[in-house]
Amino acid sequence: MDYETEDQETQYCFPDINSSCVKYQRSSHEYNIMYVFFYFLSAWTVFLNLLVIISISHFKKLHTPTNMIILSLAVNDLLVGLIVMPIQAIRLIETCWYFGDTFCGISLILSGVIISASLTNLVLIAVDRYVAVCHPLLYPQKITITNMLLIICLSWIYYSGYNTVLIIYNGYFETSERTDACDGDCLVMIRFSWIVTDLFISFIFPCVIIITLYLRIFYVVHQQVKVINSLMKGGKCVTEGSVKRKSESKAALTLGIIVSVYLLSWIPYCICSVTVNSSTLITILSWTVYTNSGLNPLVYAIFYPWFKKTVKVILTLKIFDPASSLVNIFMEHDL
Repeated sequence: MDYETEDQETQYCFPDINSSCVKYQRSSHEYNIMYVFFYFLSAWTVFLNLLVIISISHFKKLHTPTNMIILSLAVNDLLVGLIVMPIQAIRLIETCWYFGDTFCGISLILSGVIISASLTNLVLIAVDRYVAVCHPLLYPQKITITNMLLIICLSWIYYSGYNTVLIIYNGYFETSERTDACDGDCLVMIRFSWIVTDLFISFIFPCVIIITLYLRIFYVVHQQVKVINSLMKGGKCVTEGSVKRKSESKAALTLGIIVSVYLLSWIPYCICSVTVNSSTLITILSWTVYTNSGLNPLVYAIFYPWFKKTVKVILTLKIFDPASSLVNIFMEHDL
């Protein structure tokens, strides 16, 4: 297909169909640069999150309830790079949808499930850290690997059902009420009532839970750090429980950074999607959300020494050693 034309003759997605959408004209240079850029962005996101998934899955010492959430978030981010980014990149570059109505609906459902489920992982991180920091005695009883995996599975099932209903229901309004629909388009005309409902269910309510829990966590962490510092200054022995609380506080702060970065990328998108009628701005902000999926592993690399060690084992192929899964990747100062 030729993307470089000498005249400005209008191009259509399907020239033989009268109801075809108009195709945006790009130069071959622009076309190639965009594909290369989005290809590397997608590959970067998949590769980094694959390292996280392999690390947590392979090394027995990393099998904890908290890391099960990080694993779920990494799977979610990997799917963003593997499914959401390529689909959205094709839509953005080609400006036409060539894969039919059925795959259009499936792609919209998959994208909705993957993006929505990522926020659920952040809610679970907040709940996990809240119980660990504020109710440490209850944590081993209430937060187990089995319970956490069950909750994660249920959240994925919930968002799969919710987004399927959202797309199918609003797909009806696309065919019956849209007068600007054309062949080569892949959009669902969502009613304003659904937009507001979805905004509350998928974003506002989870954000309120996250912010409320983290405000409580930061308050408790501040009080615990003051007590530990006063004990150390007084020359008193710091107990193992105090060291453990300090470790939990550090983990809460690290995961809090991940949550904060994610919310900072989401908030502008959600506000503009309701208040601003600019497809260009919405596209830029949506890609800001997608790009966040490639940032989380960098946060782990900066704040988690165990991640640096596991990546080294993986990249040097020592992971294929029979006893590599039992290696103690923690040091005294990592806790």
